Parts: sequence; C-alpha cells; structure tokens
Amino acid sequence: MEKTFIEMKLFQVKPEKSEQFEDKIEEMFAEQLKCEGCISLKYFKRFYTIDGIELGEPPRELTRIVKCVKYFSFWEFDNKENYGKAIKTFFERYNKDLQKLLIAPFDINLGYSI
Repeated sequence: MEKTFIEMKLFQVKPEKSEQFEDKIEEMFAEQLKCEGCISLKYFKRFYTIDGIELGEPPRELTRIVKCVKYFSFWEFDNKENYGKAIKTFFERYNKDLQKLLIAPFDINLGYSI
C-alpha cells in the first residue's frame, strides 16, 4: 500500500459565525480539490459525543454550544511536496478571512498514512 501525505485541521468557530464558516467551506472545498496531487478532502462538523453513554450504544447528540463549534478537515495528497504548494495557496487565499471566524488559530496535524 502506497503511503499518502495527510493534513488534519481543527477549526474552533465562534458560535455566531458558524453559518459564515460553512459558506466559506463551500468556497474553499472547490478550490482545494483542484490542487495538484490532491487525492481527497473532507470536512465535518462535530455533532455527537460518546461522553456519558454505555459502550455499544450510539453516540449522544450535542445539545448546546459551550465555547465554540468544532469543524475538522481531512486533506490527502500524493506527496508532501504537492501539499506544500497547496497549503501556501490556502494560506494566501483564506487565512485572513478564516481567522475572523475563529476563537483561536486553527490547529494543523500532518503525517503519512499508515
């Protein structure tokens, strides 16, 4: 199996900016998929937790927002060189607008698939 280069971002969005953030995702998603070497891209919003449930039961839906709304992205590339080019473009195009929607800078985790 060939290893791919993966980035996972955590976005902690201000609750009142959630709708704006989701609109921004639609714009970013189309552009990110066009990047050279991009294999896949997924975004998701945290809706559930396993806190307070019995093992084997379905997750419990979140009922209130405490501090922020959490979103995650999973961006997969054929190699780290193509990722490097893509993240430069991402920061140039979107970083300034995104920071206005977040309670803290987004967290980036990188590595190769196993």
